[in-house]
Amino acid sequence: MRMRKRNHLEPRMEACTSVWIRDPEARRGNWRALMPEAEALHLEIGCGKGKFTAEMAALHPKVLFLAVERVREALVLAMEKAVNMGLKNVFFLAVDAANLEQYFAPGEVDRIYLNFCDPWPRSKNAKRRLTFHTFLEKYRLVLRPDGDIHFKTDNAGLFQWSLEEFARYGYPVSNVTDDLHKDGVVGVMTGYEEKFYALGTPIHRCEIGMPPAKESNT
Repeated sequence: MRMRKRNHLEPRMEACTSVWIRDPEARRGNWRALMPEAEALHLEIGCGKGKFTAEMAALHPKVLFLAVERVREALVLAMEKAVNMGLKNVFFLAVDAANLEQYFAPGEVDRIYLNFCDPWPRSKNAKRRLTFHTFLEKYRLVLRPDGDIHFKTDNAGLFQWSLEEFARYGYPVSNVTDDLHKDGVVGVMTGYEEKFYALGTPIHRCEIGMPPAKESNT
């Protein structure tokens, strides 16, 4: 994500300490201490300006939401949104999704959201796609066995490629659609999604489950 520089970025970040997690490795295995009464823990990877995360958190106050965003200029806007809405069930991390197992214990996450991630259209960059099989294995490490991934994109090529990737590595897929909002808005939209919807761009969506546990040879 490319964004213009934000004025007074550092003090604005500091003003969001109530929702900004700066010691994620120390919280591994103990995220629910942030909200002991939480019924589930949902993780959004690449939250951008935070519209989806904040609105989902407001709609589901019994769910603990964590959002990952590496671009600080976007992260500060997401955090400010959550603070201004007075949300108590959402927190933000500036970490790399490629290292999720460093921040989350096995089975600690109930659901992962992948919304409008970079398609990396060149074949040589396929391994950087957040639906590439090495990322799927990262998600599998931190999701509970019956956890799932909700994936949305406007990019038809990425969606088709991802469906093939899921099938190739044994990840069951359900609720597949190539035009999510054909008959009207469904669910919470991201900021990008609102723009695509206004333009009439079809939104592709599916849900990905976890493969059966690998059998041990011992």
